[in-house]
Amino acid sequence: MWYPGAHRRRRRSLSRPDKRARPAPDLIGRDFHAERPGTKLVGDITCLPTAEGWLYLACRLDLATREIVGYAMAAHHRASLVVDALRMAHGRGGLQPGCITHSDRGSEYTSAEFRSEISELGLRQSCGRTGACFDNAAAESFWALLKEEIGTRTWPDRATTRAEVFAFIETFHSRRRLRKHKVFGCLTPAETRQRHQHTLAA
Repeated sequence: MWYPGAHRRRRRSLSRPDKRARPAPDLIGRDFHAERPGTKLVGDITCLPTAEGWLYLACRLDLATREIVGYAMAAHHRASLVVDALRMAHGRGGLQPGCITHSDRGSEYTSAEFRSEISELGLRQSCGRTGACFDNAAAESFWALLKEEIGTRTWPDRATTRAEVFAFIETFHSRRRLRKHKVFGCLTPAETRQRHQHTLAA
């Protein structure tokens, strides 16, 4: 069975882009590295098939730790979905003033609602080019890992899907999945964040 990723051309948008605003510049430039947590985030939306219909998932990934610091799920992909994910990231991700928050140019991210939230939180918006998936490769890589781990089936309902996504993000990805850090060695995303905090405190 074909399993959808974040293919925006294949679905109608539910959010209106702010046509008066100029597109945000690309402040990442395919440099998916950050020295400190809370300084560079990437985000995207994917959709998961259930017998009740699609479940849309928006995430915010911290490039310093590769931890998902913010996410939201809903039966729609209006701008409020990505706003909720960003608010969660701001609440628990220790975002620094001027933190870059990167995405593609989907209408959810170019909406007035999302831009207003960016401004209110004191962050900087960054957008890749239209149709250039490699401009947001770190987020795409996370979707590939999620699909590999939780499978590609159609779930019986949205509640089951939510539970599996929650367990994957909060348990497996954050606390069990090891990745090599150039300074700290092989650590989980949660351990990487803790090591950064310990280093800053010292």
